[in-house]
Amino acid sequence: MGPYMEASLDRMVRAVEKVRQRLLRSTAALESASIPYAVIGDNAVAAWVSKVDEAAVRNTQDVDVLLRREDLDAAKAALESAGFHYRHVRGMDMFLDGPDAKVRDAVHVIFAGERVRPDDLSPAPGVNEYEPDRNFRLLGLEALLRMKLTAYRDKDRTHLRDMLDIGLIDASWCDRFPPELAARLQHLVDTPEG
Repeated sequence: MGPYMEASLDRMVRAVEKVRQRLLRSTAALESASIPYAVIGDNAVAAWVSKVDEAAVRNTQDVDVLLRREDLDAAKAALESAGFHYRHVRGMDMFLDGPDAKVRDAVHVIFAGERVRPDDLSPAPGVNEYEPDRNFRLLGLEALLRMKLTAYRDKDRTHLRDMLDIGLIDASWCDRFPPELAARLQHLVDTPEG
């Protein structure tokens, strides 16, 4: 079999289920402690996409949440009581899913109202820009788009194209954003294949 383990459907399903459980455990801990938060990143995209076409949902390896910086200590207590371990790694605050977990096996924190990178066009949204979902607080679609248009990495452009492809968003959304972000969205509308 060589140095690599044989791929299996069971391992693939288990990987997806671990992320799902991490998402539910972490958000339940934050909810229980009454800490304002919103689910962002890949899981937020997946939740929004699933509302239109669950076959278009992409899997993700980690969980991203939006918190207020002043709630970090309370979040540490809440998440550590749920089995997570706080770390500050390479400029990023995160909660590893267990003492021996990898950075990929974590809940990553983005701070509300702050720029992720100094040159970002827009700061992260506020934790109040969420919509209640059945299981957690989901960042609102417009705020999520603003984050994706600000970050604008390959993966963000892919997520935005997915949302355009299924009709979740369209060119009319450009009017909701400042000119620089609107231009990025219009470019994706104009170049659906990349």
